[in-house]
Amino acid sequence: MIAFDKLDLNLIRVFDAVMEERSVLRASQRLHLSPSAVSHALGRLREGLGEEIFVRTGQGMTPTHYAYQISEPLRSALRSIGETLAGAAGPFNPGSIDRSFVIAANDYLSATLLPQLNRQLRSAAPGIDLVITPVTRLDLAEQIDLGRIDVALGMFRSVPERLRSRPILLQEEVLVCRGDHPLGSAQATLADLARYPLAVVSLGGTDANSDYILERGLARQTDMYDRGALENALAQAGLTLRRQVVLPHFLALPLLLEDSELLAIMPRPLARTFARTMGLMIKELPYPVAHQQLEMVWHGNNENDPSQRWLQEQVACAAKALDVHDV
Repeated sequence: MIAFDKLDLNLIRVFDAVMEERSVLRASQRLHLSPSAVSHALGRLREGLGEEIFVRTGQGMTPTHYAYQISEPLRSALRSIGETLAGAAGPFNPGSIDRSFVIAANDYLSATLLPQLNRQLRSAAPGIDLVITPVTRLDLAEQIDLGRIDVALGMFRSVPERLRSRPILLQEEVLVCRGDHPLGSAQATLADLARYPLAVVSLGGTDANSDYILERGLARQTDMYDRGALENALAQAGLTLRRQVVLPHFLALPLLLEDSELLAIMPRPLARTFARTMGLMIKELPYPVAHQQLEMVWHGNNENDPSQRWLQEQVACAAKALDVHDV
């Protein structure tokens, strides 16, 4: 067993990277080392510990039971060392840092929340770059686990214990159509929803069993509208939709609504943006809809990181500025 006073902390960093990446190649890229250097470091650590820590399989580097036992305590120790050194360097100053933050968001939030967030960062932290990645990606939870996504924004049914979450706003849905739609200034009715075709956004299409994407314990909502409320209201009135257009994103809606009789369901903040910039008309839905809660999710490993806490506060402030029913 290797003595602590002879332990090379770089070996622990390599172990932690391979534990997360499950790949010598990806770990080497993350650590800016050669694959052979990573393999050599793992060999030194294995010899020092006197235990096998990884086994090569068809799925990559599979941790042993012993590796699982030591991984979280070692990761906590590395995190504590980093926090200690960061604290010794003085209080966090966003105006003096030069780094990138990666945010997972859909196109709706990219068009509404991110402009406000960018304005905040532009004045408070001009050295910070924003990288936006789709929250719809199938490996979202894995990317959060690997530290490649700082925060994810969306609607989540469940969040695993290793992740943290914070509600940032409650959104409500509205009906949108072109400015000269045949409905005119009249309030929309359920009969109108049966008379005119309807456009909605859903990552799962029309499959009733695809309401959520579940990956590594993180369940994300696929429907960007309250499908159940719409279907129940029409059923109770003995009506059916004339025609439905289901899209995987929001930003195609204005061009679809142009020169058509389509109606569309979307969040009120985005509807306001489209009404202001593209002349669309907003109408209230003719049935009751529950407000949907949007959350911000991040990894528990970042809980005490001053830069991460600062980013989370900036995102929450930007969400509040959307002038919706905030939490």
